[in-house]
Amino acid sequence: MRELRVIGLEPDGKKVICQDTESGEKFRIPADDTLRAAARGDLTRMGQIEIEMESTLRPREIQSRIRAGASVAQVAAAAGVGMDRIERFAHPVLLERARAAELAAAAHPLRYDGPALSTLSEVVSAALGARGHNPDDTDWDAWKAEDNRWVVQVSWRVGRSVNRAHWRYVPGSNSGTVEAIDEVADELIDPDISRPLRSVQPVAPLPVEDDDSDHPELAFDYTPPQASQVAPISPVSRSARLTVKSDGTEAVTVDADTVTDAQARRNAPRPAPRPAPPEPEVEVEVDVESAEESAPADDTGDASVHDEKSPPSRKRGRGNRKPSVPAWEDVLLGVRSSGNT
Repeated sequence: MRELRVIGLEPDGKKVICQDTESGEKFRIPADDTLRAAARGDLTRMGQIEIEMESTLRPREIQSRIRAGASVAQVAAAAGVGMDRIERFAHPVLLERARAAELAAAAHPLRYDGPALSTLSEVVSAALGARGHNPDDTDWDAWKAEDNRWVVQVSWRVGRSVNRAHWRYVPGSNSGTVEAIDEVADELIDPDISRPLRSVQPVAPLPVEDDDSDHPELAFDYTPPQASQVAPISPVSRSARLTVKSDGTEAVTVDADTVTDAQARRNAPRPAPRPAPPEPEVEVEVDVESAEESAPADDTGDASVHDEKSPPSRKRGRGNRKPSVPAWEDVLLGVRSSGNT
């Protein structure tokens, strides 16, 4: 490597003129920030300038992304440089985030009745222990949100999944307070999270037996009747079903349509009864000679003659009505009775 010495500047001041000490050959070097930082011996500034040349992210933007919750690997991937180039700017911001997470763990969670007496770290440890998790396996982190307020995160692994809870940290007196942001964080600071569940006793299965010998009240003998002894079933009774309840009583179930039809037939107007046919008149023929011979007979004899002569009633549904009996004078005179006494 050849040594050069500065011998001057160009008239415009943008170039530095250097000369080889051995050969006398001259060189021009741009008078930029890199040269100025190198002349001052500022290594940090030299690294920043190098990153600015290799990527589009400035160091301040890198720190802003780290403070907002991005990791070094994410910023390095976005900048297109190695992680070692980002870590030198991310290190002070990562220390700031760790301190904020430590302060938030010592803060008091806000509940519906006010701040809790226990710290967030104590409440989370008790809640995870009640659920069967190890509180030592949790990871604490913090970053600043878009509203410039700190957000603290607690993450723990359950099987292959990672659970996360978030709170908003507000610095203040007595270590400040934290307020739950999501449902998981709200459940962790719930005062009833450690309440034991109500115990449930298993129900013993009942033995199933086909034999009814243990229940004599349910056993009965049934002999099917003969066909000649079975009475015809009405339409209503055909749709009814006879069931036996568990207490031994019988219940009849009737179809609703059948009951409706039966009620309709019962409420229908009945046809007027047909008029009874007129009763035929009874004709009595009396022989005058036989009547004269039987004249000395008493009234008892007349009644017997009337019973023999009068025909029986043709209809029994007319009550006690009987044919009219002719008077004795009509018999003597031979007059035909009109049918009414």
